[in-house]
Amino acid sequence: MTIRWYPGHMGKALEKMSEAIRKIDVVIEVLDARLPSSSSNHQLQEIRRNKPCIKVLNKNDLADPIVTKAWVRNFEEESGVHALPLSAKQLSETKQLIKLCQRLAPNRGRPGWPLRAMVFGIPNVGKSTLINTLAGKGLAKVGDKPAITTCAQKIDLHNGIILSDTPGLLWPDMSDQEVAYRLATSGAIGASALDYTCVGLFAAEFMMRRYPQLLEERYKFSEMPETPTALLETIGRRLGCLVSGGGIDIHRAAEAFLRELRAGKIGRVSLEEPGDVADVSEDVILEGESAQV
Repeated sequence: MTIRWYPGHMGKALEKMSEAIRKIDVVIEVLDARLPSSSSNHQLQEIRRNKPCIKVLNKNDLADPIVTKAWVRNFEEESGVHALPLSAKQLSETKQLIKLCQRLAPNRGRPGWPLRAMVFGIPNVGKSTLINTLAGKGLAKVGDKPAITTCAQKIDLHNGIILSDTPGLLWPDMSDQEVAYRLATSGAIGASALDYTCVGLFAAEFMMRRYPQLLEERYKFSEMPETPTALLETIGRRLGCLVSGGGIDIHRAAEAFLRELRAGKIGRVSLEEPGDVADVSEDVILEGESAQV
């Protein structure tokens, strides 16, 4: 299955952001720490110009800590870029972001001269959660589905900083299906644009290759299933994803597996590392499509 998803409001929002960023002092890009490259909108890099940029690696508590350290080193090799891993739900961690903004714009943040920061990122990476934690109340819309924020809004943090929240933006070219499947695995792609069986098989193959021990510990395997399909069937049986006659509902099994993976129940997982090469298995994708027939 080819994944394509680009809600109509996103194109107009990108144009408005390109204009608004001229008056911004610091750009804050919120990324998913589990897939920092795939969750970065490369169109936004073009409109950032030379503004100082903080790449917030959110959901750090769900990501592989060793891989996250590698991503921090990778990003900070870029000019004007600072990387900050955190969990947007933790106020103690988000305070580090405030201090970093103040350091990057030392001449702003006083009466009459507020520090103006723009927060952007793709859907479901936690932009609104971050803003609400910083503001101490629910000013920005939050949800567990992508594309919750659909229009820009400004939030005064009452500490000399004004945040501009923006809609979650994906890029219109989804031709890189490795990126698309990673995003779908993380939950950033709308459910209407993906097939859970295909995505579940992709995630199963990845986990068998990169994190087999976590699978063994979570599902108490005596031995690892040999194929992604066998893995989903085994997990489906253990999670009660059955159909009449005792067979496995592979769609429900894939959905349940993705839910557990996204919630961190299997363990801390990073879906990509710096320098990863695209490796979506066509056989696995075709296998997922045939399973739906």
